[in-house]
Amino acid sequence: MGKNKLKIQKTVNIKNRRASFEYQFLDTYVAGIVLTGTEIKSIRQGKVQLQSAYCYFEEGELWVQQMHISPYEEGTHYNHEPARKRKLLLTKRELRKLEKKMEEKGLTIVVRRLFINDKGYAKLEIALAKGKKLYDKREDLKEKDAKRSLDRTQL
Repeated sequence: MGKNKLKIQKTVNIKNRRASFEYQFLDTYVAGIVLTGTEIKSIRQGKVQLQSAYCYFEEGELWVQQMHISPYEEGTHYNHEPARKRKLLLTKRELRKLEKKMEEKGLTIVVRRLFINDKGYAKLEIALAKGKKLYDKREDLKEKDAKRSLDRTQL
């Protein structure tokens, strides 16, 4: 066994922190993802970027776009394309509900986090969200600063 062997994590929890700043979450869902072999290996190494990922409907199916999964370093010519669109797996009832809500103006589906469940499957936590206004963002920053200063004084 070599010392420079890549670290494969058992638990992966990659969050999209920018999403909570930009959007107000209305409803959340946990969806499976259709992946290829080298994609799951890169996910287990934690090489995923969720900041610009979004979901959309195409012919009644839900897809995630711009979720960047870095190519697996030890992959051969079978390596995956980093920014391809990936199909999300939800029940028909959830898909219909989401599609109806998407027709409303100002709503979008954003990726909140990527994790690996107990069975070893990669799952995406997605949220039906509404964009925040500038004054909402300022209010959140004020609350965060007030909480931070309160925590400092208690120490």
